[in-house]
Amino acid sequence: MSYTIEDIARIIGARRIGDRPAAIDWLLTDSRSLSFPEETLFFALPTKRNDGTRYIRDLYARGVRNFVVSEERLNEVGIGEPKVEDAARQETVDTAAMQPAFNLLVVPNPLKALQKLAEQHRDRFQIPVIGITGSNGKTIVKEWLHQLLSPERMITRSPRSYNSQIGVPLSVWQMSEQTELAILEAGISEPGEMRALQNIIKPTIGILTNIGGAHQENFFSLQEKCMEKLALFKNCDVVIYNGDDEFINNCVGKSMLAAREIAWSRKDMERPLYISKVEKQEDSTVISYRYLDMDNTFTLPFIDDASIENSLNCLAACLYLMLPAEQITERMAKLEPVAMRLEVKEGKNGCLLINDSYNSDLGSLDIALDFLYRRSQSKGLKRTLILSDILETGQNTPTLYRQVAQLVNSRGIERIIGVGNEISSCAARFSIEKAFYPDTATLIEAIGRGELRLENEIILIKGARKFGFDALTEALEKKVHETILEVNLGAMIANLNHYRGKLKPETKMVCMVKASAYGAGSYEIARTLQEHHVDYLAVAVADEGSDLRKAGITASIIIMNPEMTAFKTMFDYKLEPEVYSFHLLDALIKEAEKEGITNFPIHVKLDTGMHRLGFAPEDMPRLIERLKGQNAVIPRSVFSHFVGSDAQQFDAFTCKQIETFEKASMLLQEAFPYKILRHICNSAGIERFPGAQFDMVRLGIGLYGISPIDNSIMHNVSTLKTTILQIRDVPEEDTVGYSRKGHLTRPSRIAAIPIGYADGLNRHLGNGHAYCLVNGQRAPYVGNICMDVCMIDVTDIDCKEGDSVEIFGDHLPITVLSDVLGTIPYEVLTSVSTRVKRVYYQD
Repeated sequence: MSYTIEDIARIIGARRIGDRPAAIDWLLTDSRSLSFPEETLFFALPTKRNDGTRYIRDLYARGVRNFVVSEERLNEVGIGEPKVEDAARQETVDTAAMQPAFNLLVVPNPLKALQKLAEQHRDRFQIPVIGITGSNGKTIVKEWLHQLLSPERMITRSPRSYNSQIGVPLSVWQMSEQTELAILEAGISEPGEMRALQNIIKPTIGILTNIGGAHQENFFSLQEKCMEKLALFKNCDVVIYNGDDEFINNCVGKSMLAAREIAWSRKDMERPLYISKVEKQEDSTVISYRYLDMDNTFTLPFIDDASIENSLNCLAACLYLMLPAEQITERMAKLEPVAMRLEVKEGKNGCLLINDSYNSDLGSLDIALDFLYRRSQSKGLKRTLILSDILETGQNTPTLYRQVAQLVNSRGIERIIGVGNEISSCAARFSIEKAFYPDTATLIEAIGRGELRLENEIILIKGARKFGFDALTEALEKKVHETILEVNLGAMIANLNHYRGKLKPETKMVCMVKASAYGAGSYEIARTLQEHHVDYLAVAVADEGSDLRKAGITASIIIMNPEMTAFKTMFDYKLEPEVYSFHLLDALIKEAEKEGITNFPIHVKLDTGMHRLGFAPEDMPRLIERLKGQNAVIPRSVFSHFVGSDAQQFDAFTCKQIETFEKASMLLQEAFPYKILRHICNSAGIERFPGAQFDMVRLGIGLYGISPIDNSIMHNVSTLKTTILQIRDVPEEDTVGYSRKGHLTRPSRIAAIPIGYADGLNRHLGNGHAYCLVNGQRAPYVGNICMDVCMIDVTDIDCKEGDSVEIFGDHLPITVLSDVLGTIPYEVLTSVSTRVKRVYYQD
């Protein structure tokens, strides 16, 4: 469903510069995600920390010719230059001088223009639209509704979690002539945001999943947040929610939506949808319900409370859309887990696997290929795509796979392996190395026989559910230690943006990735931070920095603990050392002069009260004299460390540190004609001392989801998990583990799990001092923690061998362990052994 550039200019009320004919199919807000340049319209969105205008020149070089820019940024566009200034006087634009021509659509606010275009696009459709909001469960409800309703309807749904002020317009834009039902998420983080999303989505059916603490920091109360979310439903024909939640009930009543509700209830038989029975079995749940005086039952293949609640929201929507009860029963039994992430795993033969069976449409393929492309940069691995038939698109097969081939080419894929009859019939569309198989089993057999070799490749595994690509992933995955550290890169970026939101627009940021990024793994963390344009990375020693450079990290890197033996490494890899003493400074200057190096950047450390490392304030005159008497090094920044910025009892001392730093750092600044960046705030300082931001701040533990002030507003990044190896019944009179330390008080079921002190599980957690989580329930450690294995008590837990165990993470905060150990979360995080595999994923 293309729009001409003239149509779009009219819709968004833009002043047009240029007269190039164009038909627009794709909207772009992230320059890294370009796929179809000729048919793309780029919205140069300004943010607090970045500006899309700076990427127009690069996109122009890559073939994009259509741009939406803000009036105030017009002179920064950088194409057609010297004519852009003249373009401000529209009548004098010389488009003939622009070779080739382009279109600039000039508007006051590019984000509002994007939203206005999406509103107009949405208005072209007179179809049911389900709008989903809530604190948790939005994506699962959306995906389950797709599984339940897609056999009868052509559905457009939000890709992944595209539910923001930018994501919602991009989701709505995917609606086409084939769309018979749309399912769209809406997420908010502050008051006033839902009005814009409601105008874009215009849902006819609303679902409120639940209300919790997520994004609460920007709302005065939980009620204010709930009322804001309910604004999505102001013109809905029906609103679906949990009628047993008294808080939500009260908010719905105040919002005047009660007359259009399908509130399901397990308590109130008068509700439109009454849940008469919920019976949990070993691995499924039987749910009985009454709707319109008809009794029915279905079996859900999950037993956790969240899945049950999500299924009931789906049930209500299906009933409202008149899906027959027998089809609901059949399809509920086949619901599959929603993998809400792209997982990166280590494969066999030097391969890296990206597993994505989340969606099977063209939009999700584009997102996954973008993820593959970014991960492949600097890896030196061959880019390979394993792709099944793409189902339920409404497009004819040749047209669909022509677009797939274009996507594959635009992302630099070097080999494609197709699975299914449809993609195989279009093999000629692909001009790269290729192989095609009728089904997954045949592909796995070919790999097993050695007919198809996969070596030193980064492989995106992208398949519709019916093709069973889980078995393929299992065949390709390298079998390693069953204990893993899951690292949620999306959560880390959410934390980054949380702290960025507390900074002045001009304040820069250093992100700490030392100690292997607090145990999370330096490269993946550094690469992600670089993508999000942090100003500096900081590591402890030069070897950490050189490893990042070798892996392709180009961001500025500070070395916090430089060794004198590593000066050459720092020079070679452009690593900027902290300098804290005259001895170190003199040695560095001497080595730089020996190498013929001038103006090498350094970061001057001041001691304002920590008394660990740094120049004393009284050293400043001598330091300035030494720095001005040579040209080998130049001070890029001057900084200090807070002693206790997280603790109120030290606030007077912290203020004294700020005062001392202010005076000493200004002496250094006044001695040089150029800007020297000043920074003293750590994570806690950013939150508690906003007046001490100076020119830059350093974000450490807060980046990884641990706030010294309020953990409830942070997103957990690292989850340490393992599995149950064996379960045995142990009599009360017996003991468990070395030295007979594990005493029992009853006949017990004891599980062994493959994690021990060699993996970073502290021995002091044993003998009942702490617990892990098995299926959401506490399982105390029994006996001593061994080197590679430990034992836990699962007597009261419904579990089996192979079940997952959470050591710390999303449901068991790491602070629980650090409190037991009498230490800090930093120590627990950095203690996780390198033999524990890191698995990275993006929400």
